[in-house]
Amino acid sequence: MGESLQHRIERHYASLPESERKIADLVRDFPGEIAAYSATELAALAGVSKAAMTRLVRRLGYDSFEEARRAARDARTAGSPLYLLSKELPEAPFAERLQAHLAGDLETLNATFEELDEAAFETVVAATAAARRVVVLGYRNSHYLAGYLRWQLIQVRGAVQLLPAAGETLAEHLADLGPEDLLIAVGLRRRPAALAEAVAKAAEAGVPVALVADRGAPPLAGARWSLRCATRREALFDRYAAAMSLLHLLAVAVVERLGKPGRRRLERIEALHEDFHDFG
Repeated sequence: MGESLQHRIERHYASLPESERKIADLVRDFPGEIAAYSATELAALAGVSKAAMTRLVRRLGYDSFEEARRAARDARTAGSPLYLLSKELPEAPFAERLQAHLAGDLETLNATFEELDEAAFETVVAATAAARRVVVLGYRNSHYLAGYLRWQLIQVRGAVQLLPAAGETLAEHLADLGPEDLLIAVGLRRRPAALAEAVAKAAEAGVPVALVADRGAPPLAGARWSLRCATRREALFDRYAAAMSLLHLLAVAVVERLGKPGRRRLERIEALHEDFHDFG
């Protein structure tokens, strides 16, 4: 995406004339707001002339106000919480906020499962059940989702690993993977470049790769199958209810696919839990 609007303002802030600084003060706390206003409206809110706005956007390195506005919109679309902040905070009663929150999760659940690619899903289930090793990879928020999937899969099959692991590099694990293995990459939005690099390297080695991503994410080179989740609404943070539900569906389908061997492993694990007095 290049240098953000916020970063450009911070870099130039100390040298800004007073009129331009007034606009910068308005934008820097809620940079996403620029996407909702025209240059004239924003200048009026800051109490300065439109000419001051024109000078500021050019000083920041944009050819026009529209280019700066597009940069703010792109940051909102990419999921930056800073650009999703709004000055207008909702003041609805608690019950209404709860209802709106529930409606948002239901909307993402419906959208995810209405658009789920059945053929891709069933193929990923079969690959997960049959692979020699399964590596589940995810960064940031996607890491705990990847961890959830791994914790479900190890109940019914062995050789399931979560990456990245603390204090280790990906190279130490990806070097051993081959066509008989499976990489499941969980890459919901604001995924780092390292995920794409890992997927590409795994694919070069012939490793089948399944991608779990948000609906707006671009495809990753090397991903053989793609399962998409709805995560976006006009809110500060993305919603992961649908992603968790999809991963739960995947894990349950793998249990069904494995049949008796999976149930036997689960029985042995439960017996050992009892022997070790793992749970109260």
